Amino acid sequence: MNTTMIKSIKTQVSSLLVATLLLGACSKGGDAKKENVEGDKATSGATSITVKGSDTVLPLAQQEAEKFMGKNQGAAITVVGGGTGVGLSAMQEGTTDIAMASRSLKTEEKLKLKGAKKDVKEALIAYDALSIIVHPSNKVSQLTREQLEGIFTGKISNWKEVGGADEKIVPYSRETSSGTYEFFKEHVMDKKNYANGILMMPATGSIVQSVSQTKGAIGYIGLAYETKEVKALSVSYDQGKTFVAPSLEAAKNKTYPISRPLFFFYDATSEAKVKPFVDYVLSAEGQQTVQEIGYIPLSK
Repeated sequence: MNTTMIKSIKTQVSSLLVATLLLGACSKGGDAKKENVEGDKATSGATSITVKGSDTVLPLAQQEAEKFMGKNQGAAITVVGGGTGVGLSAMQEGTTDIAMASRSLKTEEKLKLKGAKKDVKEALIAYDALSIIVHPSNKVSQLTREQLEGIFTGKISNWKEVGGADEKIVPYSRETSSGTYEFFKEHVMDKKNYANGILMMPATGSIVQSVSQTKGAIGYIGLAYETKEVKALSVSYDQGKTFVAPSLEAAKNKTYPISRPLFFFYDATSEAKVKPFVDYVLSAEGQQTVQEIGYIPLSK
């Protein structure tokens, strides 16, 4: 895997919230490429697909869409972030073809979708490791799950309580519509409530930017959003006996404890339209893109 390319992609996607990716159905006469191979020929009619939801899945969906459209000149794919909840609501309302999600469906969401007469299909597309990040100047390099719970519930408010400087902790979280918010609350905070007044950010890129500019800050992001502007911490889920740093390899061999599945959800009535794109994401080429972006492909 090309390390330089991965770092470049991570730096670019950290500032993106919304990207609209369109490719024309055809090129003007003299500019048309004559050397198209059989598998890359344009389809007979344009296919327009909207993909909306998880900011964690966003950079992956962007890259997959670009590559898919490059191979299918009749395709136009629009990719929009906003959070898992936003994508699922849009699917319920019929304003997106695919909902991106960084968690499984909640029971109430299943009921709402059923009430909207949506026959939801699920496609597991990749896995992700959730990185805990702080400002690079922070001397703390590792935390236990219990310490993370204390920080985000407000019980621990100063870095000196966890081996750091005498400085106020400034925790950043995603908004409630985010699947990452839900996953962190359930799997890191043991389903306890976030502290009152915690800083809620509208996008993962916003957390990266805020943590990089605030010395006492801490936040959580998808692995692909890591940049040199922040420092990722090692985490222990065995009360401090073993600490593991987030990485592609640690997530693959399951030694890093905070990992999760990433999904596409779509209505069965849209299956004929979206399946070619979904199948491409699940293909060997699509899964190679998963790894290039910094996530964990399905075939480990």
